Amino acid sequence: MATSVLSKDAPAPSPLMSQAVVYNGLVYCSGSLGIDPATGKFAEGTVTDRTSQALKNLDAVLKAAGSGLHKALKVNIFLSSIDYYSSVNDAYAQFITQEVKPCRTCVVVAELPLGAEVEIEATAHI
Repeated sequence: MATSVLSKDAPAPSPLMSQAVVYNGLVYCSGSLGIDPATGKFAEGTVTDRTSQALKNLDAVLKAAGSGLHKALKVNIFLSSIDYYSSVNDAYAQFITQEVKPCRTCVVVAELPLGAEVEIEATAHI
C-alpha cells in the first residue's frame, strides 16, 4: 500500500501532489525547488544557494519517510539553462557524499515552476 509523506521542514506541496510517496521500501519524491520553507521564498544568493536549499528540502522529505539523500538511488535534475550546470554540481557534491553515488539525469528545460533555475527529484530506499 502506498503512503503519502509530508514534512513540515520542506515547502508544502500543491494540493495536486504529495511531497513523496512510499511504496515497497522506496520513496518517490516530487520535484524540489530552492524555496526556504521558513519564508516561502526562493533562497537568496546564487544558483548554488538555491540548489543547496532544494537538496535540503529533498533531504527533509526523505527523512520524514525514514530515508535520506544518503540513500538516494536515482536523482533527476532539471535546469532552465545549461549555464547553471557547474553551479548545481558544486552544491550537489556537498550533499551526495556516499560511496555509491545515485544514478543521475540532468536535463535543460524551457521553463520551471515559479521561474526557478533548478528543480530536483529523487528516488531513495528506506
